[in-house]
Amino acid sequence: MSNDRIHLSSPDVTQLEEDSLVRAIRSGWVAPLGPEVDAFEVELAEYCGRDHAVVLTSGTAAIHLGLLTMGVEAGDIVLTSSMTFAATANAITYTGAEPVFIDCDETGNMSIPLLEEAFKTLQTEGKKVKAVVPVDLLGKIANQEEIQKIAEGFGAQVFSDAAESLGAIRNGKSSAAFGIAAAVSFNGNKIMTTSGGGALLTDDKELADRVRYLATQARQPVVHYEHVDIGYNYRMSNILAALGRAQLSRLDSMIECRRQHRIFYKELFAEVPGVEVFGEPSGAEGGDTVDNFWLTSILIDQEKAGFSSDELREFLSSHNIEARPLWKPMHLQPVFQTNRYFSDGTGERLFQNGLSLPSGSALLTTEVEAIRNCILKFLENQHGK
Repeated sequence: MSNDRIHLSSPDVTQLEEDSLVRAIRSGWVAPLGPEVDAFEVELAEYCGRDHAVVLTSGTAAIHLGLLTMGVEAGDIVLTSSMTFAATANAITYTGAEPVFIDCDETGNMSIPLLEEAFKTLQTEGKKVKAVVPVDLLGKIANQEEIQKIAEGFGAQVFSDAAESLGAIRNGKSSAAFGIAAAVSFNGNKIMTTSGGGALLTDDKELADRVRYLATQARQPVVHYEHVDIGYNYRMSNILAALGRAQLSRLDSMIECRRQHRIFYKELFAEVPGVEVFGEPSGAEGGDTVDNFWLTSILIDQEKAGFSSDELREFLSSHNIEARPLWKPMHLQPVFQTNRYFSDGTGERLFQNGLSLPSGSALLTTEVEAIRNCILKFLENQHGK
């Protein structure tokens, strides 16, 4: 990683994380599992308002094992968000099930009308949906209440992909508290990190125990190596769990830092026609609801603004500042070109017009100022054309 490039979301680590890693190493528990893993699972479950947490090598692993434990298998249909990173659809594919993609609404999250349309259409065709996996885009929780209601009406289960939304709240509930189970991610660019890693959260002890068992190569509790199931090497190491505990203790302050970046961008673009910050600084939708401000993105109406998202992205890149388009919808990805999808074009428009900007809690004041000056210079150049 270049030291002088300003990244979207660099890891935010301090002396606390270093001390935690040293503690774990000196304990002698260097290999996977150990007391840091046990403690991290307890603390994470408490933070998320769940009874159980299983920490794993990635959020993808959490989705994979969660779906397997819910009984998803080859030949099943799983409805999932189209506007997301490929990991969600990949994990569904690992089970042998078929992901069917649902487009987003203006929030970027799964469209409720399209979800209902998909269920009805597939039911008419005599096809049963086994599960729904909604994704929380950029830290904003999907309309989980309506998704759950629709899924239950058609006899389907809900597994929540909260990989991007750890720390977000919807109507008083943590993002990881929705669905039969939920996955969170601790990838290097997420709101908090264990370098790599993720977790499954649930209130179902039997489900949590089964996931923990499968993640540990499905070893039977006997003195020799005995296996009656196909298992996976998905358990988190004791060292990374120590890092996670330190990060979790700082999570709320890191979220607040990212919220300030959201306010910064909203003020910066307030008088620019055709540019809208994707998400309010408060995150409020009414009630006790707030996102985690993982990434701040803008939507650019080229006709009104006089420039495109690509033009701004290229200008920032030329000044060593990273910016990225929003997720390219899964139904547009070559690898899923034969998969069924239900779309009204919203995701495609957000992909074309959206741009994510540096939002990490590790951003220095000098870096924020450099971003400001660069964007102002770009806007000045556009005005002078």
